[in-house]
Amino acid sequence: MSVFASLVEHLADLLQPLFGAFAAAAAIVLFTALVRLLVHPLSRAAARGQKARAALQPRIAELRRKHGRDPEKLRRAVLELHTREKVSPLSGCLPSLLQLPAFFLLYHLFSSETIGGRANELLGHRLFEAPLGGRWADALGNGGVFGGPGLVYVGLFAVVAVVAWCGYRLSRRMTAADPAMPAAGEGEQLPGLGAVTKVMPFMSFFTLVTVAVLPLAAALYMVTSTTWSVAERAVLYR
Repeated sequence: MSVFASLVEHLADLLQPLFGAFAAAAAIVLFTALVRLLVHPLSRAAARGQKARAALQPRIAELRRKHGRDPEKLRRAVLELHTREKVSPLSGCLPSLLQLPAFFLLYHLFSSETIGGRANELLGHRLFEAPLGGRWADALGNGGVFGGPGLVYVGLFAVVAVVAWCGYRLSRRMTAADPAMPAAGEGEQLPGLGAVTKVMPFMSFFTLVTVAVLPLAAALYMVTSTTWSVAERAVLYR
């Protein structure tokens, strides 16, 4: 944690001439962008997997015709096809999973009063009037929704709502075009994939919850990462 705190502090010092009092918040955004750049090769691989699944559509359609009355046999046949072609229908989850350690580090950093036996000086940094270690509940108790800290959250909620709606529309298009997804009346082709399909278009809206309950620093990470993710998918899956 001390090493990670030093990294954030150094990034904030580098950004101080450009962002002044908001340097720590800018450092969190930059840190998030660096994490997303690191996992970008995996995102590109996931996009290639999506296109590879699309190329399998005629063969999957043939399996549907052949095993349409036997859902279990259809599932096994589709799984064997994906294994044979080295295509994973869940490969798109890997970039998100690999970001979790960075997110939890940031969460604990801005939830801890002390770091390495010293007072956590990062908790004194703010985004406008909202402390990076504070939560929405704290902002509501300090001026209400339209107080200084509350307006920071109103702005974040507005950004997340727009990004989430774009992500929802994009995910709906992607799942509708993905032949690995179960078609109506044909049963679930891959174990557990039906639940993933139903939830996927709404994942961007989950960030609205995180903004409300997480420390502001962790919420900034989630907002930046979600925005990056939607923009990245729009480019890679076009």
